[in-house]
Amino acid sequence: MRTILNLNEEQIAPLLDWPSLITVLRSALVAYSTGRAANPVRQIVPVPAYEAFFGLMPAIFDGITGAKLVTAYPNNATYRLPTHMGLILLFREATGEPLAVLDARLITEMRTAAVSAIATELLAKPGAQVLGILGSGVQARAHLRALTLGRPYERVYVWSRNPQHAGRFAEETGAITTSAEEAVQEADVIVTATHSPEPVVSGKWLKPDVHINAVGAVGPARRELDSVAVEQAAVIVESREAAENEAGDILIPKVSIYAELGELLAGTRPLPETRRTVYKSLGIGIEDIAAAKLVYERGTKVTSDG
Repeated sequence: MRTILNLNEEQIAPLLDWPSLITVLRSALVAYSTGRAANPVRQIVPVPAYEAFFGLMPAIFDGITGAKLVTAYPNNATYRLPTHMGLILLFREATGEPLAVLDARLITEMRTAAVSAIATELLAKPGAQVLGILGSGVQARAHLRALTLGRPYERVYVWSRNPQHAGRFAEETGAITTSAEEAVQEADVIVTATHSPEPVVSGKWLKPDVHINAVGAVGPARRELDSVAVEQAAVIVESREAAENEAGDILIPKVSIYAELGELLAGTRPLPETRRTVYKSLGIGIEDIAAAKLVYERGTKVTSDG
């Protein structure tokens, strides 16, 4: 049996790049939505004493069986710790042979933003010029990098519930700090990447043809968008099954799902005619396994070449 590849975040970082990651994630989303991959709904174990949870996210894709074990502790930001940490385990599908144990933090960060970039490329209006980002943490920064890849914006607005964090984010990136309303009212593309359990975006503030990537709220009782914002939009998700279990942005206003992202990529569903679109991001296991497989293949080559 081969040696199991064990990589930490520092070792993973040089093995990941946005274009390659986007390519493998497109393939994974299509495989899932066309029935060529397995992706059970994430299993959650609440950790109520710390307002946190432990999750198991398994999938089978492209010859790999794997799972991400992840912890989500929103209050970690107070202690300057990552809010999401975990491990990804990979096995050979044909034999069950263990292949790799990979730190999950950077993979999770980048795959989340990369899928939003895929959604934005499909759904945002051509020539979108203004980007609004609500949040100033890891996902806000990752989304700024992923969404501006090959798509320049004339202006980027940022808002955070913590003005100091927003100011630091703006200083580092050249964005403009403002209120939540002002950050989105002129935006052609919006990212919501907050830890708020209640809406931070009102539909009354939005342009009729805006595209929204709703990233931050996970759980049936949590949402970042109010009902008006969602009810007037075509809603796109990674997985209907996951969204119907976990997406408060969809469940609370009781809106219907237009399509899975993989269906749009595969052409089995047409692009929506509705001017406003919402991509509700939850993160599904096949994204982690596809990204981790890319890391494993590159890491194995580096090890053998070394």
